[in-house]
Amino acid sequence: MSSRSAEQVIEEHSASGKYVNVDGVKTFYLDRGQGEPVFCIHGVPTSSFLYRKVLKELEAKGLRGIAIDLPGLGLSDRPEDFDYSFPNFAHFCARAAEQLGLKRYHLVIHDIGGPIGFALAAQNREKILSLTILNTWIEVDKFQKPLPMRPFEKPVLGEAQLAATTHTTWQLLFKTMGVSNSDPIPTEEINAYVDLLKRDDGGKAFLKIMRNFDHSAAFRELCHKAVQDVPYPVQAVWGAEDPALDYERYGEEIKQVARLKEVHKLPAKHFLQEDQWKAIAANIAAIATKK
Repeated sequence: MSSRSAEQVIEEHSASGKYVNVDGVKTFYLDRGQGEPVFCIHGVPTSSFLYRKVLKELEAKGLRGIAIDLPGLGLSDRPEDFDYSFPNFAHFCARAAEQLGLKRYHLVIHDIGGPIGFALAAQNREKILSLTILNTWIEVDKFQKPLPMRPFEKPVLGEAQLAATTHTTWQLLFKTMGVSNSDPIPTEEINAYVDLLKRDDGGKAFLKIMRNFDHSAAFRELCHKAVQDVPYPVQAVWGAEDPALDYERYGEEIKQVARLKEVHKLPAKHFLQEDQWKAIAANIAAIATKK
């Protein structure tokens, strides 16, 4: 049994990263290794914490791994007046990359970081060295949130659901939706996700994000531009046991839209970075060598 607490896990996580000011938003980021940069964008209800193992593995493979906390999540600021829309997040990530001195970079995207990252890539094609897509969606106009996440869309119900998201309930959801049982994640690390989500504002910014998804046809077309007729290689790496964003629908959609010959399937659920970080890093390193 571990002697660490979730608070100690977060303290260690915080000490392993740095902060950068991006357009007035104090933004937390992890930055490990040397070599070509790999810029990783997380989803909800997570943060850069989800990429901590992937970045270490990228460092071991001679790459520089970077992951920021999006505004409203993790250890970054949660401004009440911030525009928590996907298009603005894409703009923010582009500005964060600039602030971190990333002239060109490999891009890794997951969950809501998918649509955000697609928009970022489409608007900054000349800066993208490669694109690695983890469990996400691209047909934004047709997307419906997985059942466990839908209550967060609704006023009052969302607040109640957030209040009911505790260490105990999150443990169950995390193990059901997020990870396989083959490589157990320490309890205190699972609990850290809840504390990072609710930090400072009780999760109010998270609710704004959940109520601000972009379902427009124009945004779908922008996402498509990130994977079609692009000057960089594109790959998809999928947790094939994901009950939320299942491969049969979402993985196949991305395979077709991006015109991929194959998708690299891993024995993992939604948070594949937790138990398949070595395979993810290996696939990123492999595509990074394709010039």
